[in-house]
Amino acid sequence: MINEKFVSESKTIMTEMIMPNDTNPLGNLMGGNLMRWMDIAGAICAGKHCNSHVVTVSVDHISFNKAVNLGDVITLEAFVTRAFNSSLEVVLNVFRSDIKGIIREKTNSAFLSFVSIDDETKKPAKVPKVVPQTEEEIRLYEGASRRREIRLILSEKIKPEEAIEVRDYFGKMSS
Repeated sequence: MINEKFVSESKTIMTEMIMPNDTNPLGNLMGGNLMRWMDIAGAICAGKHCNSHVVTVSVDHISFNKAVNLGDVITLEAFVTRAFNSSLEVVLNVFRSDIKGIIREKTNSAFLSFVSIDDETKKPAKVPKVVPQTEEEIRLYEGASRRREIRLILSEKIKPEEAIEVRDYFGKMSS
């Protein structure tokens, strides 16, 4: 197994044109369709990083900041921010544009977590470390352990008082 990989080695870009079956009665992209594409692009990115199958563990907050209309083209850009033992975090940004590519604006973003799965045992497998290079990659890498702790607290896998990096955000917890 490779011990570490650059972020750029698994970056994934996926493009979709919004067709009538993707939209609601108002002619806007349905949120569930977007979430499905985000999960697919994120899983491809995570799988490329791990060289294995992956399963989605969590999706952080998704807000729908801008409408995506029938006929628009969306581009989903995913890259790994950090790897832990058997899990990794992927950031996913969504941009809309017209078919000519003239207008490009960010519409959505989210952090997704995946776990690498060993093909033989079907159990979690160790993942390569992430080597960030750009300023953005380093910034996201440095914040990933805090985001992970918050996810673990919210999913009740750890108690707030067991957190190391975000304990102060939750204030004094009663026993």
